Amino acid sequence: MNVMAWMLGTILFLLGGLHIYWIVGGKFGALAAIPSNGSELLFKPKKAGTAFVAGALIFSGYIALALGEVVHTFILAEWMVSTGGWIIALVFFIRTIGDFHWVGFFKKKKGTLFAHWDTRLYSPLCLFIAILWVTLLMRWMP
Repeated sequence: MNVMAWMLGTILFLLGGLHIYWIVGGKFGALAAIPSNGSELLFKPKKAGTAFVAGALIFSGYIALALGEVVHTFILAEWMVSTGGWIIALVFFIRTIGDFHWVGFFKKKKGTLFAHWDTRLYSPLCLFIAILWVTLLMRWMP
């Protein structure tokens, strides 16, 4: 179980770190990470929103390590860790399905840089993360 927790925590910490990189002005991969209609981005991420996502990803990594008993859950009650884990798993699963238009496996809009990477990397990664969460939670339950 520790290996799975480390794997999940590492993925989430790395994704959080990537978002921090973008907050401080990094450009690598930024255009491929934002949905577009082919000619313009659908939205311009604000630093505060990107910081929120970075914090959520890093905190999710901590919860994954807590479920794997790698770190102590001294700041959260056990029920908060398990409930939070199920909520996080659900969020990643919903992201995998997407909005049926721009994002996810069932998107209609194809042919953009984001759609290319969403099909090949982002959605499969979100599904993998959701599966890791569910597996970790099922092993953690008494």
